[in-house]
Amino acid sequence: MNLPVYYYVLGTPLGVLGLIRWGAWLVRRIPAVLYKPVINTHRLPLSIVVPVYQEDPKIFAAAIESWLANDVEEVILVIDASDTTCQDVASRYPVTVVITDVPGKRDALRRGWRAARTELVALVDSDTIWAQDVATEVAKPFADPRIGGVGTRQSVYGSKGFLARITDMFLDHRYFDENASQSLLGKAVSCLSGRTAVYRRELLLEIEDDFMNETFWGVQSLSGDDKRLTTLILERGHLTYMQRTAEVWSTFPDRWRIFFRQRLRWARNTWRSDLRALSKPWVWRHPFLAYTMIDKGISSFTLLLGPTAMVIALITQNWILAGVLLLWWQISRAAKLAPHIRRRPSSFFFVLGYVAVSWLMAIIKITALVTIRKQAWLTRQVAVENGEVVRTTVGDHTDDDHHDNVIPLRRAAA
Repeated sequence: MNLPVYYYVLGTPLGVLGLIRWGAWLVRRIPAVLYKPVINTHRLPLSIVVPVYQEDPKIFAAAIESWLANDVEEVILVIDASDTTCQDVASRYPVTVVITDVPGKRDALRRGWRAARTELVALVDSDTIWAQDVATEVAKPFADPRIGGVGTRQSVYGSKGFLARITDMFLDHRYFDENASQSLLGKAVSCLSGRTAVYRRELLLEIEDDFMNETFWGVQSLSGDDKRLTTLILERGHLTYMQRTAEVWSTFPDRWRIFFRQRLRWARNTWRSDLRALSKPWVWRHPFLAYTMIDKGISSFTLLLGPTAMVIALITQNWILAGVLLLWWQISRAAKLAPHIRRRPSSFFFVLGYVAVSWLMAIIKITALVTIRKQAWLTRQVAVENGEVVRTTVGDHTDDDHHDNVIPLRRAAA
């Protein structure tokens, strides 16, 4: 049977690329299947540090209650001075509140871990709900003295609809694929998510100057605090691990515009961190980590070849090729998402939607690379001006009075 020339021109490179990408995925997937969380009786006292800025009061209250239910040593809430609503919520619980008028999340994190008294410190987002055994589970990997930081498994909290389902699929792919394989091969997870990441306090104090003074191409870094902390821990010769039995739930955007802006910020942070890491000797002491960084960067470009082929097939009215591509995407992505689909079987019918969003995210990642020097936050009214982190709106507190007040609070009587 004689086929048109473009079958070979288009099909052969796609087939070769597909084999290469599947081979690259299997390099991650095989060790990911072999991953197991740490099981022992090791336990250390734990402090929770939470930067708080204009959080939803109901979610914030639910989060506080989930942290306290874990019987931790202390919960330290670093609340922006302008956020009286969250201060009122905090006053109902036995927590320590640090009021700060210094803009930016990084300074809030530093104030929190400086105030902590325990060997382990959990850095937690203010919208993150913990399972009842998180404090117990995250302490177990620290039985290994080489471990400097431990991450948790995230799921979507409180959202419904298409975007929430797709986000949940991306999260499970991350924790059952990338993070699992990185934990097994070298104990070097590339990013301990800021939703909940636990560190040895002594290491946080050791790296805080580098953390606070991070720049990229001469611009003060504003976001990407979780990626930076993870990198600094690894750079100093310590290890990082994902304890998947420690499960937390966080809110995620349910509107496309906010979703895209968040992903763009995350992508810029990843490009900055990974490009800087790959230029330094320490990362090559973790060959699998270096491999996953390079693979992630390349996939941002190769992922778009698939939809390009589909467009050509539709333009040329090659319905057989279009149908084969659709069937391939459905089957191949379902295979890669098998851990998630086992948990939520109905997600099988969202696979093609997941594929489409993956293409959009590839475009976002390329846009992020082109605009890599831009610094922005989605939820905090701060920006970098003349090398300094400043508020972008006028508030009641000026920059000449940068101090904090530590206020221990106790649960109000019923």
